[in-house]
Amino acid sequence: MENITLLIGIVIVTALVFDFTNGFHDTANAMATTISTGALKPKTAVAMSAVLNLVGAFISVEVAATISKGLINEDSGVDPAVVLAGLVGAIVWNLLTWLAGLPSSSSHALMGGLIGATIASVGIGAVSMGAVFSKVLLPAVVAPLVAGIAAMLATRLTYRISRGTPEKDVAKGYRGGQIASAALVSLAHGTNDAQKTMGVITLALISGGVLGADADPPLWVIASAGIAIALGTYLGGWRIIRTMGKGLTDIRPAQGFSAQTSSAVTILASSHLGFALSTTQVCSGSIMGSGLGRKGGVVRWSTAGRMFAAWGLTLPAAGLVAAGAAFLTTRGDWGVTAVMVLTVAACAAIWLASRREPVDHTNVNDVETDTAGEPDVLTTAVQAVSPPPVGTEETERAEHAEKASAPAS
Repeated sequence: MENITLLIGIVIVTALVFDFTNGFHDTANAMATTISTGALKPKTAVAMSAVLNLVGAFISVEVAATISKGLINEDSGVDPAVVLAGLVGAIVWNLLTWLAGLPSSSSHALMGGLIGATIASVGIGAVSMGAVFSKVLLPAVVAPLVAGIAAMLATRLTYRISRGTPEKDVAKGYRGGQIASAALVSLAHGTNDAQKTMGVITLALISGGVLGADADPPLWVIASAGIAIALGTYLGGWRIIRTMGKGLTDIRPAQGFSAQTSSAVTILASSHLGFALSTTQVCSGSIMGSGLGRKGGVVRWSTAGRMFAAWGLTLPAAGLVAAGAAFLTTRGDWGVTAVMVLTVAACAAIWLASRREPVDHTNVNDVETDTAGEPDVLTTAVQAVSPPPVGTEETERAEHAEKASAPAS
């Protein structure tokens, strides 16, 4: 019994570490566009996001129930050691993608880790494949598309409404809207992502016999998960903020407002329905949609392609790491110790690698040179099929200058 209690304690601490990495990994979801357009200073933006993530953690427990009671069958023999292995897979993948500056899904890393560890230790029968499809895979495809289309249409509408208004006045008006919409995204992020850690801790408590099979997360679990994700958010995942704010497209205030509002509505609706979707995928889809919605806007598809590849690899990669960890954790105390030592070593190595080219609040808006001149063939094709409305005066002047500089045929 003492070993079980100690193991549950280790799982809880590891789950909160994952929640912390989730916070700084996903800060970009709410604040990348706000920071890139200058609507808020970087440190102010992440501080506001952290507070609202904490508040959002107390709003709902529907997503936590999906993780603790819907994804894995509690009576299948899953124990805290398996949950620990799943968390290790999620943490390692989160840090690797953070090092690469790729906005991959912390949610899918967690779920992939849990699924991989469960299959390796108990068997595929312990995984509720119906819940995986309906609550995880289907939202992963649908939600970014819905958010992206909504953001594209909203961007076109905002530019149509502000047609003929000087660019400076448009920017000033929408910067205030950006702050409000970013706050809403942060609140929505807390209602969705913080709950995933609550669900994992609750699953560990259920599998260890501390809670009943149908128990909801206790108040202390909700509070600790909210605090951990808020602290991670305040740290700021500057590498991913740079990618989402500057690497995917050039964001202007009207686009940022449209993207963030579309993301917030999608995330809040999904949280209410209990869908454990990826807030990263939703926000990335919205940003790309806003890029397609502005006349002359560019989506850098090479960056998007690397991001899509990371999305596709997240579930299997985190699952494979977790499966290896489960092979050790289920061997007893020495296996748990070995996994924790290896995990700490891997995290330290990744952090040391990140120090070679540090990114922080002072250089987060520096544009990466490898994407600055990228051709936008796909963007041009999309806009040719459905031309967006006439843009601002600044955009029109840029187009006239481009035509004037073009060689005569």
